Amino acid sequence: MSDTSSPAVEARNITKRYGPTTALDDAGITIAEGETHALVGRNGAGKSTLVSILTGLQRPDAGRVLFAGRPAPAPADRDGWRSNVACVYQRSTIIPTLTVAENLFLNRQAGRGAINWRALRARARDLLDQYGVRVDAGRMAGDLDVEQRQLLEIARALSFGARFIILDEPTAQLDGPAIERLFERMRALRAQGVTMMFISHHLDEVYRVCQSVTVFRDARHVLTSAVAELPHDELVSAMTGEAAAGYQARARATDAGAPVVLGAEKLTLAGRYHDVDLSVRAGEIVGLAGSGSSGKVGLAETLVGLHVPDSGTVTVNGTRPRPGDVSSALRAGLGFVPRDRHKEGFVPLLSIAENATLPIAHKLGRFGAVSPSLRRAKGERMIEELAIATTGPAQPVGDLSGGNAQKVVMARALADEPRALVVIDPTAGVDVRAKQALLGAVEDAAERGAGAVLVSDELDDLRICDRVLVMFHGQVVKEVPRGWSDADLVAVMEGVDAR
Repeated sequence: MSDTSSPAVEARNITKRYGPTTALDDAGITIAEGETHALVGRNGAGKSTLVSILTGLQRPDAGRVLFAGRPAPAPADRDGWRSNVACVYQRSTIIPTLTVAENLFLNRQAGRGAINWRALRARARDLLDQYGVRVDAGRMAGDLDVEQRQLLEIARALSFGARFIILDEPTAQLDGPAIERLFERMRALRAQGVTMMFISHHLDEVYRVCQSVTVFRDARHVLTSAVAELPHDELVSAMTGEAAAGYQARARATDAGAPVVLGAEKLTLAGRYHDVDLSVRAGEIVGLAGSGSSGKVGLAETLVGLHVPDSGTVTVNGTRPRPGDVSSALRAGLGFVPRDRHKEGFVPLLSIAENATLPIAHKLGRFGAVSPSLRRAKGERMIEELAIATTGPAQPVGDLSGGNAQKVVMARALADEPRALVVIDPTAGVDVRAKQALLGAVEDAAERGAGAVLVSDELDDLRICDRVLVMFHGQVVKEVPRGWSDADLVAVMEGVDAR
């Protein structure tokens, strides 16, 4: 029997090494029964390693894990781990070609004999109802939006019987209303007695939904505190080892007579946006803001050739790329940072140098052959310019932390010194210093004469913009000049004030 006074989860004196790298150094965390406990730290602080140890995917070199006072199961006892801990990762593990019900009960559809599909769907409906997930059990999972897939993962995780759940960057790809609904669901789960560990780089979310917070820095435990007793600047200082300092947008004058390097005229994509005009001049950063249904991401992706518009034209650096052709847009002088770095941003098994130089590989040698020394030299320059934490240009991007992988994606977008740049959610799931490097790279590009479109759900990201175009239900409803307040911009984004 477990001691009811024991914490729900304890990781004591955990050390984990990968060759010469120490991922965790005598670190730990204690999470009380029924609380939502934040784990924060910069990329590379050891958060992901702790998650892998708490879920039994990795064994620590030293230290131990306890659930409700009892030692964790043996590594091979996967059922034992699932009954103690569940994890919803930033990258979805839902299989799109299966139904909701099949995803919920994958590999446990039936005991013996043939699967009773009607009974399976009924079990799925009961489970979805229990956790307040309003999704049809017979629907294909690939048709769900990001929010629905995430709620499905939470329900599936809890269905194994665990009362402790890890949420790893759950808001990274959600808009404002979806985030609020997720937080409501988290509060409801906590009321049902579920204990949660919440990992996020958005510190305002920690203060909104968590009772306690633990900070890791450089593979070590730095502090644990009640959220209500920890000022925001002290939390940032604990994460960085420095006094808190948010990203300061540079004072930058724009030239109203500079040439337009990226434009759209009467652009329409059915179901996403309609009749949009856009012009971005050399040296200018233009933000696109709005909710997840505003059409801002669809518009940005059309500019780079990921969608074929139903009508209207796109111009890049004075030319009209072939609609729906990303290569044509890149040849015209456009650089692109996609929304999902894992799916669209890099090839994980290729090196930093290989990923970062993909757009310019044809310039790094003769007769169709790439010069390894030229590629390596270019990779080294990019590593230095973007402060990528790595063992060198030959390191596979899949081995990097999220923030450093995103820097490689940015490096690739800038590799050919583009005249126009489209950047979507560049700081999603990255830490404070990575944000500074990524936003600084966009400002550097503008100072070199590039025009940029920056799409973000982060208000702080948009502060580097010379103006922000706010979209609502597929239309640009207002242009907001630099110097806006959070309240003013949010009011327009939510459709409260579009004057």
